[in-house]
Amino acid sequence: MKKIIRVGIVQQACSNDIKFNLEKLHRNIASVAQAGAQLVVLQELHNTPYFCQTEDTNMFDLAEPIPGPSTGFYSELAAAYHIVLVTSLFERRAPGLYHNTAVVFDSDGSIAGKYRKMHIPDDPAYYEKFYFTPGDLGFEPIQTSIGKLGVQVCWDQWYPEGARLMALKGAELLIYPTAIGWESSDTQEEKMRQLGAWVTVQRGHAVANGLPVISVNRVGLEPDPSGQTNGIQFWGNSFVAGPQGELLAQASNLKEENLVVEIDMSRSENVRRWWPFLRDRRIEQFQDLAKRFID
Repeated sequence: MKKIIRVGIVQQACSNDIKFNLEKLHRNIASVAQAGAQLVVLQELHNTPYFCQTEDTNMFDLAEPIPGPSTGFYSELAAAYHIVLVTSLFERRAPGLYHNTAVVFDSDGSIAGKYRKMHIPDDPAYYEKFYFTPGDLGFEPIQTSIGKLGVQVCWDQWYPEGARLMALKGAELLIYPTAIGWESSDTQEEKMRQLGAWVTVQRGHAVANGLPVISVNRVGLEPDPSGQTNGIQFWGNSFVAGPQGELLAQASNLKEENLVVEIDMSRSENVRRWWPFLRDRRIEQFQDLAKRFID
């Protein structure tokens, strides 16, 4: 028997006006909820511009405790619209200790759980190691009223190990709030290779684990406050894939967009019967995966 859930994804551009961003998020969440979404997923660090383009100690002022003002705001929205809501916040855990943290709210507004981003990049215009301490909560699915969610954040999406551990612990969906885009000096061919790799690796997680994947990205050009680069053109393309990697929906690369997508959760059981990857894993041969490199 089919088990259908309706997923709302909110792909939007962010400005320097945090109040404006929150008001727009409220409108977009309301829009997909009123269209029938039971689960709503937002992009990475959606309250603010992507501040990691530069290393600036003043940006730590954007961080909040959890619980705090933002969790109060999103808790009220989750309860008001009776949705499970996946958010992405800059967490102030203690003085000098900050995380990039996904917080999941259940449909009654309670905090169902949180996930602290494990893999932290440090690349030109993505200076996240300056701001974020690697997560210490592990790869633990979050139980909600609509199922067990395997939530990770952005750079985590490139690592098959995290997706596998979430699947082995019973996750029913893999979810990735994201902030990724193009550097202006890259050729069009290179841009397409990067975008293709991003979509392909996540569809691979769906296939390898027999689970749907939801990936929600930012969109729009965000200038570099330092003026050293031309900023980041976030490439959008938020998508939902089924458990065989099939694309169920995909947003554009230039526009703000809300989508509501139906996922048949019962397909995962059938796909895992047809493709029994978990059954055939040679786990007794995998010890070396815990090594940094095998010389």
